[in-house]
Amino acid sequence: MHTDVTSRIRQLPTSVINKIAAGEVIERPASVVKELLENCVDALATRIDVDVEQGGAELIRITDNGEGIHPDDVELTVASHATSKLVDADDLFSVKTMGFRGEALASVAEISHFRLRTKQRDQLMGVELEVHGGIVKEPRACGAPDGTQIEVRQLFFNTPVRRKFLKTASTEFAHIAEQFTRIALANPGLQMTLRHNGRCVHELPPTHQLIERIELFFGGEVAQHLISVEAEHAGARIWGFVAHPSQNKSTRKGQYLFLNGRWIQDRSLQHALGEAYRGLVMVGRYPVAFLFLELPPDQVDVNVHPTKSEVRFQDSQTLYRLLLSTIRNRFLSMDLDSRLSVGAAPSLELSSEPPARQEVQRELVSWATAELQRQADAGWSAPPPVPASPATSAASDDEFDRLLAPPSMSPSAPVAYATTAEAAITPASASAEVRAMQVHDCYLVVETTEGITVIDQHALHERIMYEQLRRRVLSGGVEVQRLLIPITVSLTGREAGILLDQIELLEELGLQVQDFGGNTIALTGYPTLMAKADPQSLVKDIVDLLESTGRKVERRDLLDSLLHMMSCKAAIKAGQRLSFEEMEALLAQRHLCDDAHHCPHGRPTALKLSRDELDRQFGRLGS
Repeated sequence: MHTDVTSRIRQLPTSVINKIAAGEVIERPASVVKELLENCVDALATRIDVDVEQGGAELIRITDNGEGIHPDDVELTVASHATSKLVDADDLFSVKTMGFRGEALASVAEISHFRLRTKQRDQLMGVELEVHGGIVKEPRACGAPDGTQIEVRQLFFNTPVRRKFLKTASTEFAHIAEQFTRIALANPGLQMTLRHNGRCVHELPPTHQLIERIELFFGGEVAQHLISVEAEHAGARIWGFVAHPSQNKSTRKGQYLFLNGRWIQDRSLQHALGEAYRGLVMVGRYPVAFLFLELPPDQVDVNVHPTKSEVRFQDSQTLYRLLLSTIRNRFLSMDLDSRLSVGAAPSLELSSEPPARQEVQRELVSWATAELQRQADAGWSAPPPVPASPATSAASDDEFDRLLAPPSMSPSAPVAYATTAEAAITPASASAEVRAMQVHDCYLVVETTEGITVIDQHALHERIMYEQLRRRVLSGGVEVQRLLIPITVSLTGREAGILLDQIELLEELGLQVQDFGGNTIALTGYPTLMAKADPQSLVKDIVDLLESTGRKVERRDLLDSLLHMMSCKAAIKAGQRLSFEEMEALLAQRHLCDDAHHCPHGRPTALKLSRDELDRQFGRLGS
């Protein structure tokens, strides 16, 4: 039998091994910057200077004032798997340094023109080492300051395929800047500079205040909206900052998570962060966070990925619960109301809202402020207060049923006023009643001690309904209205199958469905809170949600999505005129919500405009 000689097993040459390792560790110029910066941190540097040209493809030069390298060890820096940070295999389970694998410099030197200069403080002269495409030259003495400088020129010059796939210089530099940012955030006490093509991009003074460094990178608006968090449990400590829900992004790039000073990615912790903001940010938007996790080294394995960006925790569930509870508890103790942002011009600017909604709310607030001013100047007083019933402050089920009833459509003035001492809004004075008006059959404008609050009636009631439904589902106490004559709904075969697959889940929500034969579904019962919703429309919307979500979604997420949709269907709609009692009841329920500031989809339920801003807009300051 003929044996192909190429099928025999052979030992690979060192240069090939290093090139393979380079493919795992060195993906692009930013990978080199990451490895070299981590070495600087391990060398106890207090200053690091980074210079790059053409996105790092032509030059990467990193200089630090750290401990330097002993002259006898210089050649070992570019030897495969040579390191000062490990002695035996057990050390892999107690890693306390940024780098430890010992392959980075060898890989970089194999695919570039590499030069290292280093000097320790107790040495009279420094040492220089050059490597060209893996060919090591004899080290020689040189003059050098204390610390280490590494130059990497013509990266991937001898692996043209890798060099060909590099992006534009601006794109590659953006990746370098991100690696620089991660190291700078994890080590605010470091003095750091970053230059690209001779232009200074970042010049960071050392600081003991992390928030100062965050402001330098992300601007004052983000820094002003940061919320400090800190907690400790079972030897694990988490601390840092999370941003107000209004400061959200379309990707997770605003999320920085560090483990013992090392930037990491972890799906479990990212999911916990997302859960903490559930209902506070819009679907498809992601919160901003700068969080630091401190954990004993023996409780985490940082050696599961060549770039060390992914780790494996010994007890990931405890960390998940710690992160989620820390942020959620912090939010529950705060006022997360969104606020109206008023510029120098009289027109009002509403951040993070669709343009069409901005125009409506600009018109609304402009009209409301003018109306309040006109009434105040005319000596207006509110109508006699409507007597508050015990149910107003007791949040009884009857209140919610009454709120679900069709609004009174009898002729009335365009603006209605309601008063209640039990409303969750601070009166303008100790003796004054709360005054509110409905405008455009959509918003409630309420006078407060601080100014005025504009409430979206649908968003607020949607939040109330969501929390009511959720509490009843979790307690197994959903009240079901059983139908003497089932309501039939015709679906496609696929839709009927999707719905019948979730019968048990729908039962928890109070929705009782049965197979009626063919592609027809029979609805035999539904939650009493959904009494005013169209049953057929409700079933079809549920099918659409199940179909768009997919079958692999977690049960908890699916349940929550269904609760969001059902609360939206049950809530008062924009365009419905409310009676005095309905307005009164809606405002009274506000303070009983865990989060009355956002609807379940993350939109704000209320916007505030301060009295000072009103005075400024009307030129009353100093008068």
